[in-house]
Amino acid sequence: MNAYITTYSKKHINPLKPDVQDIDIKDIAHALSLSVRANGHFPEFYSVCQHSIHCCEEALCRDLDKNTALLCLLHDASEAYIADIIRPVKKHIPQYMDIEKTIQNTVYEKYSGAVPNEKELKQVKEIDDALLYHEFLHFTGEKLFDSEPIIKSNPDFSFVPFSEAEKKFLALFKILS
Repeated sequence: MNAYITTYSKKHINPLKPDVQDIDIKDIAHALSLSVRANGHFPEFYSVCQHSIHCCEEALCRDLDKNTALLCLLHDASEAYIADIIRPVKKHIPQYMDIEKTIQNTVYEKYSGAVPNEKELKQVKEIDDALLYHEFLHFTGEKLFDSEPIIKSNPDFSFVPFSEAEKKFLALFKILS
């Protein structure tokens, strides 16, 4: 069995040892546009790509710098190369978390120039959690946290065809990089 996956652009990537040369923003945008949030448990299709776009837009509405907005756009890029695992389970699989972190840091290094610092990671997580809360509130009526995170943007959680989400992701990437 091969130790790699074949991406949309036909590149071979070893998820255990990703080579920065093989990371491709088009592969990331495409795969995330076809990846579903909430492990498929929302009543309609809502992609990781849409979520990433909304996180990026929230960062921009908060007047954060372009690099932090780029980090928000890319924060789930590892999911283009390995499938995501739901939060309650993921925290019990440290080896998966190490693999995910390696891929994610490779993406950050390629497109942001460095692994994010603690302040940047905190900002990205805060925005990610805020969007997570509002996505679940919108799709399920469930409030995931005791206090509602404030969002400054106005995310549209309606269905977006994957090709449109992919194009918007790439357009935002081009503006921010």
